[in-house]
Amino acid sequence: MKLLKTKLMRNIALALPMAVAPTASVVVLDSLGLDAGFAKASAQDKRVTRKTPAISQAVYKKLGDPNTMMNPEKEGVQPDFPGALAALKKIESRDAPSWNAYEKATLYNYMAYAYYSTEDFNNALKYYKLVIAQSPQIPLNLETATLYTVAQLQFVVEDYKGAIGTLNRWFKQVDPMFVNADHYALLSQAYYQDKQFDQSLSNVQKAISMYKEAGKTPKENWYSIEMAIQYDRGKNKEVVDILETLVRLYPKQAYYKQLAGMYNMVKKEQQAAYLSDANYVAGALEKETEVLNVAYMMLGEGYSYRAAKIIEKGIDKKVIEPTSKNLETLATAWRMSQEVDKSIAVMKEAASKADNGNLYALLAGNYVDSDQNKNAINAGKKALSRGGVKRMDQLQVVMGMASANLGNWADCEKYFNQAKKDKRSEAFAKNWIQFCQGEQKREESLASN
Repeated sequence: MKLLKTKLMRNIALALPMAVAPTASVVVLDSLGLDAGFAKASAQDKRVTRKTPAISQAVYKKLGDPNTMMNPEKEGVQPDFPGALAALKKIESRDAPSWNAYEKATLYNYMAYAYYSTEDFNNALKYYKLVIAQSPQIPLNLETATLYTVAQLQFVVEDYKGAIGTLNRWFKQVDPMFVNADHYALLSQAYYQDKQFDQSLSNVQKAISMYKEAGKTPKENWYSIEMAIQYDRGKNKEVVDILETLVRLYPKQAYYKQLAGMYNMVKKEQQAAYLSDANYVAGALEKETEVLNVAYMMLGEGYSYRAAKIIEKGIDKKVIEPTSKNLETLATAWRMSQEVDKSIAVMKEAASKADNGNLYALLAGNYVDSDQNKNAINAGKKALSRGGVKRMDQLQVVMGMASANLGNWADCEKYFNQAKKDKRSEAFAKNWIQFCQGEQKREESLASN
């Protein structure tokens, strides 16, 4: 409301002619970021006229002092709206009952303007409505301009149903040549606030279309309204189109982040990954979940080294917490990047922080793959000690292979005998048991010769 007040004071004319009541149409339009073209043009529209009563010289004279208070002629003198209101109220109670409709409308317009200037919007609305109530004994352009002012003030006080009704009345009354995209946009906003989304969408799309046809750039908040409605309807493709427009016309980090998320929703995973990585590089992603999400997408697209570097940097910068799960992801990324030593070091740390032995079981497998068989046995034993291993048969296979590589055939046979109890590893384990038994016999035979 302070912004409205500031813009109002900046736009008040220093001397308003008594014959034209000081409606706030242009001021409110400016305050809402809308086009005030209609309010200016309508006052020049002479095509439609009404036979109205005249304003007497006596009325001009009585309204002169309040007008001067609101629009002081001396430079540096501030408007006295409370004083003007006090004077106008006396005139209303003492003189106005005998005035004609046009004279009353002029008084009410001044009072509405004074109330508006003191940010008493409810009373401003009351008196602007009283101006309209004098129809048809007032000029059509005054009635039409006041209607639009009322609609805007209803919007300000959050009477959206009232604003919708008044705006639709205004649309029927105003000459189409004075209707522009901003008027449709205001109606769209009122419908949106009133949760009448079909009407809101059609009006904001009309506004956008009119601007495009005129070679102008549609306003950012118009696209925001359209996008919000389409998103609520699950029209993800349309939302993507709007966001692509927004990042082109109004490039903001928030739009890039939203677009990356929407690419995922429309199965454009590669575009989502590239854009998310760009957002990360630009410093737009600051939360742990956001950074991790980029790393996951990089992994999904096969860029495991990039994923590892993102997580590693996130941990170093204390953006990502070095939990067991996050470290496991980092270890997986390093392993997929063929960085075996880095993978093992990180997996070892992850396993030490885990609540069960499952990561030690995975670590044992990593050790076997890198021919560190003693370490594999030790990790396997820790996994067995902690419990909670998801695939015990696989751990037994790993420990059996490590034992075989170390030439511990008895242990090899023991672990594979355990593994074969699970049907998923039965055939594989039996083959290894035969191999272990054969190697053991071969060694015994060599030793006896």
